[in-house]
Amino acid sequence: MRLLRMGIRMNQKKIRRLMKKFGLQCPIRRSNPYRQIARALKTDATAPNHVNREFRSYGPRKVLLTDITYLRLNKGFCYLSVIKDAFTMQALAYQLSESLEVDFVLDTIKQLLREHPDAREAEAWVHSDQGCHYTSTAFRELLKNAELRQSMSRRGNCWDNAPQESFFGHMKDELKPYIQTWKTFSDVKERIDDWMDYYNNDRYQTILKQMSPNEYYKYIKTNELPPALELL
Repeated sequence: MRLLRMGIRMNQKKIRRLMKKFGLQCPIRRSNPYRQIARALKTDATAPNHVNREFRSYGPRKVLLTDITYLRLNKGFCYLSVIKDAFTMQALAYQLSESLEVDFVLDTIKQLLREHPDAREAEAWVHSDQGCHYTSTAFRELLKNAELRQSMSRRGNCWDNAPQESFFGHMKDELKPYIQTWKTFSDVKERIDDWMDYYNNDRYQTILKQMSPNEYYKYIKTNELPPALELL
């Protein structure tokens, strides 16, 4: 187009040949991969907000919160999908991915069903935002086949999934000192695995009667306090 305005008429093949000869490159803005995925997965199948911010009103394995966050890695990002029990605060399943393709979100549900079958028995609500992964046909069918029910936040309302947002916020604050040391995807995964183990087993919370999430779940199932709290 610029050459035409200069009075020079030349086809694209010749332009490419000359650019290659003289080592010329034209920077091309890459499209946002998330938007491409969103368009590919887009459906109108949103679910009502059945949970309605009643996160801890139904007991364990009844309300399962899920969301995706990003983690910086060198010049790019990797992505973390997590499912959290809103009552016990346990991180029940998580998957880290180098891609925003829907598969890693589906794998998070499959991990939940494999490691925590009591969620299926409880006919839990799986509560998310209205992101394209959660409105996709594949995700909805997976929940339906597992006899899990779907609930969604209202569009643009972060408070409808506030405990999950808070979870990611605390995680990123605590992992901040390590971000500069991450060179590979494996570095991130190793740190995430370590933090999830710490969070479930050693991160005590006032709302859980000063227990860790795993301790609290065991307590509500057996009514037995951890040995350290029995002495208090």
